[in-house]
Amino acid sequence: MPEHRLLPNTTTLTETPQSSESTNADVSAAVEDLLNTLSNKFASVSSEIFAKMDEMSRRLDNLESALLESKNQEGSTSKPQ
Repeated sequence: MPEHRLLPNTTTLTETPQSSESTNADVSAAVEDLLNTLSNKFASVSSEIFAKMDEMSRRLDNLESALLESKNQEGSTSKPQ
């Protein structure tokens, strides 16, 4: 039967030192903080993207109106009499 050896300063699965629980709590808190930060940044970037898309849509509508107006003016001035 093979002999099982642990490296120095390691614990078996049944041992749960107090520092391990503290470390788990610290990691959980750090992950929670990171997720909140990422969520806030994502919401901010999403808002900026939607604002830019709205601005582009407004500018395209204005351009379309100007082109149609220009086309109508050319059509009315270049009609043969």
